[in-house]
Amino acid sequence: MTSSLPQSDIRPWAARSLLFVPGDSPRKLEKALGGDADLIILDLEDSVAESAKPEARVHVAEALEKSERGKPLWVRVNPLDTPHTLTDLVAIVKHRPDGIMLPKATPDEAVLLGHYLTALEAAAGIERESIRMIVVATETAPALFRLGDYAGMPRLDALTWGAEDLAAAFGASANRDAHGQLLEPFALARTLCLAGAHAAGIAPIETIDPNFRDAERMAKVPADARKVGFRGMMAIHPAQVGPINRAFTPSDEELERARRIVALFEANPDTGALQLDGEMVDIPHLKQARSLIARSGN
Repeated sequence: MTSSLPQSDIRPWAARSLLFVPGDSPRKLEKALGGDADLIILDLEDSVAESAKPEARVHVAEALEKSERGKPLWVRVNPLDTPHTLTDLVAIVKHRPDGIMLPKATPDEAVLLGHYLTALEAAAGIERESIRMIVVATETAPALFRLGDYAGMPRLDALTWGAEDLAAAFGASANRDAHGQLLEPFALARTLCLAGAHAAGIAPIETIDPNFRDAERMAKVPADARKVGFRGMMAIHPAQVGPINRAFTPSDEELERARRIVALFEANPDTGALQLDGEMVDIPHLKQARSLIARSGN
């Protein structure tokens, strides 16, 4: 029986952990492909020195060509306000990356990237819009004012955010306090990214955490991100992947309760609020339960 009860408002997104790998390091890529990250982002931007970018394009193209694609391979290209972006795209699109991450972007620049991809897909004989997009949507001051403008954008699967480049754009000396908590302007950028992604019906992805040696922090940060509605998190070190995957994997207890909520409403389709285990549950709880079940793949 098909239920008419509310479904999740966000399109399915499977990747819990998104691991950056420098495009000029075949060794690190090989290690990442054998690891537990759900999605690999081959980086042509910040982790690659200016002088190494041509060599990095060659390595990334070879990786895309030779990989058996046991997991999605995306590429972070350089921003559109640099001379590198089109060169990046020409070098890699013909090798069929699963997606492109565009940094330091506004919605207008994301649309422009989509046009470039359409032309390059056609030239390479690749199905239109098969190459997807993630936008890093908070790295410049103008971008913060456009986070509500991503709804309906072709190819776009997710939004993420960044604090490092935004701090540079603001001339800030830091983006976190002594305890590692985001300072107010950067916490605002995070919240706006989360809201913008949900408004567009796409996945919000938590940014990197620079600390990869503190085990307690590596567990806490992704767990807190999931609590507020992020669907995955980026990693800059393989040590972060396990904690991220665990944080974004629903527990058996969570799934059992979600199934009970769905079953309860299906048994009472004309009721908007019901009681479960001594607590009231209503339609928002039902939407959360359906979303949790959908993300678990069960």
